[in-house]
Amino acid sequence: MKKYIWPSIKLTLFMVLVLAVLYPALIAAVSKAAPGQGKGETVSVNGKVVGYENVGQRFTEDKYFNGRPSAVNYNAAGSGGSNKAASNPDYQKTVQERIDTFLAHNPGVKKEDIPAELVTASGSGLDPDLSPAAALIQVRRIAAVRHLSETKLMTLVSDHTERPLMGIAGPSKVNVLKLNVALDTLK
Repeated sequence: MKKYIWPSIKLTLFMVLVLAVLYPALIAAVSKAAPGQGKGETVSVNGKVVGYENVGQRFTEDKYFNGRPSAVNYNAAGSGGSNKAASNPDYQKTVQERIDTFLAHNPGVKKEDIPAELVTASGSGLDPDLSPAAALIQVRRIAAVRHLSETKLMTLVSDHTERPLMGIAGPSKVNVLKLNVALDTLK
């Protein structure tokens, strides 16, 4: 029994050193080399930070593209989904309210044409991206409010669409914050 205690103590101390000191130090060093130096990638306008590139935020004014709804009210500290099944009556009511709101703000759009991502929250509740289709379905509303041509807005969406890596890895997506910042710069 005694012959196992000293090796166990040495192994425990070694693992504490590796897992509680060296590994966190390595991760901190790697994060400093990443964009944003481990603090997240910010989006700035005129030197003022307006948001984080990888965290969704609420846009409710009709002059902006709306992002994906959040089950956690866009609180990055409490990331998570609603954990309600699609058959849950409360969930169905919430989705129906989102559909009704979207249709009220986007006249001319049919219920069946609304992309699901505009009325359902993501698993994290913080999804910053939409599909190009979800952005394009909002063009008519924004064009009317801002007195811009729909063609100009469709071009803006196309210019801000990130294509899949090498054309195969993942879907095309549009970062809503970056799109809205660009929208504010249009004349």
